[in-house]
Amino acid sequence: MIETEDAQGRLRNRQPIAVVDVGSNSVRLVIYEGLVRAPSILFNEKVQCGLGRGIAETGDMDEGAVANALDALRRFRALADQARVEKLVVLATAAAREAGNGPAFIEDAERILRQEITVLTGREEALYSAYGIQSAFRDIDGVMGDLGGGSLEVVDMEGDSIGDGMTLPIGVIRLSERAGGDLKQAVKIARADLKRAAFLKQGVGRTFYAVGGTWRNLAKLHMASTDYPLHVTHHYEMDAARAVGFLTRVGGNDLDKMPGIDDVSRSRRSLLPYGAIVLAEIVRAMKPAKIVFSSAGVREGYLYGLLDEETRKRDALFEASEELSVLRSRSPKHARELAAWTGKAFETFGIDETEDEARYREAACRLADISWRAHPDYRGDQALNVIAYGSFTQIDHPGRAYIALANYFRHDGLKNPTLAPEIRKITSDRIWDRSRYLGAFFRVAYLFTAAMPGVIGDVTWREKEDGAMDLVLPRRLAELYGSRPLGRINQLSKTVNRDITLVAED
Repeated sequence: MIETEDAQGRLRNRQPIAVVDVGSNSVRLVIYEGLVRAPSILFNEKVQCGLGRGIAETGDMDEGAVANALDALRRFRALADQARVEKLVVLATAAAREAGNGPAFIEDAERILRQEITVLTGREEALYSAYGIQSAFRDIDGVMGDLGGGSLEVVDMEGDSIGDGMTLPIGVIRLSERAGGDLKQAVKIARADLKRAAFLKQGVGRTFYAVGGTWRNLAKLHMASTDYPLHVTHHYEMDAARAVGFLTRVGGNDLDKMPGIDDVSRSRRSLLPYGAIVLAEIVRAMKPAKIVFSSAGVREGYLYGLLDEETRKRDALFEASEELSVLRSRSPKHARELAAWTGKAFETFGIDETEDEARYREAACRLADISWRAHPDYRGDQALNVIAYGSFTQIDHPGRAYIALANYFRHDGLKNPTLAPEIRKITSDRIWDRSRYLGAFFRVAYLFTAAMPGVIGDVTWREKEDGAMDLVLPRRLAELYGSRPLGRINQLSKTVNRDITLVAED
């Protein structure tokens, strides 16, 4: 077992696993808490080395870039040792795969890392990127594109099926060099190369899943330009047709006065136009309904591929929510009981749920007590921020809003209609109402349970002939009757628009 002294902020019986990703643009170390369905990141460091620069012209990686990369790998090996990493995985992609001096670089890197390096083929790179999408999304239907410095991998995906795929030499570094820095020429090159991916034409009206750091920076720019309130790139969506104007502006290198550009590193900024050009040409060739950005790619996909089939099928949102409940709530068992109780309550009150809305409600229950240590005046704000900006996958932004708002209302009340105005912008009336319903049920439940298990399952609903509802306390819980829960039940009654009476059985 890893020695973490008396730390309670980490889960027990987890052995850290690390991935070193030797890419054409950057070299990165990511240390994960363990090999699980929803891995948490313990440490993450990236060095912009630009190994892919010059390959198009000379056939070799630049000597200075190689030296910088090897220096980074020395540090990464030391960091992995310091973090007590049990297993170190090293993946290399297009630059090391295609450069004439790639084998010598790999040999030096393996000696430094004391670890064999897996040099991915283009097909393997596409497969693991597709696995990354499978690990992080539900109901997949579209084309995944992973844009690196040296290459673009595109794969058709539907559900659990991974279909046609190919690698194209239009990564942002290579495209800039092939075009000689001429953006108009880059458009022509990208357009011509994408014609080879004939299966893109099967993507009309479907989703394009965008993977890679350059595209995530485009998403951040788009958020800034549209004043989008939730700055989380994973599962951020852009309407494809409407995005063309934005992509054309970035592809023309009209960046200086663009909102959010100062938050993009200078090393990445010069590559943004080429990323925008490739994405715009994909939209032109594929005509997807929307572009969805992913924080999961080759690294996460490789780890996903190491899991057994049963673990892969687990719900990543539930896994992450359960883990946070274990780490931060007073009783994870109570949170699970709350999920069952609110499910029955929604059914009894006729509050219909889609499959995803039911998932979000259950996750909200698991997270309902994570801010109990905060000052009472700030528990709502803390819950909202931890959840809205948490590293969850298999959830879209409206889903994040549902879970965050339900827990915000649980702590801060339901009376003020101006609460959480920023999050309200991305929330439909349906999600807004359900988050308020759930928050109101939370506010009632916690007054009977004191956040401890073994109670809420015995507090039941009984519908009367006139449509009104009784909330029934069994005899053993009759002493929990009081003015405080009566006030909360009155609030719940107004929220769900049903008469509710608290009844204690004799």
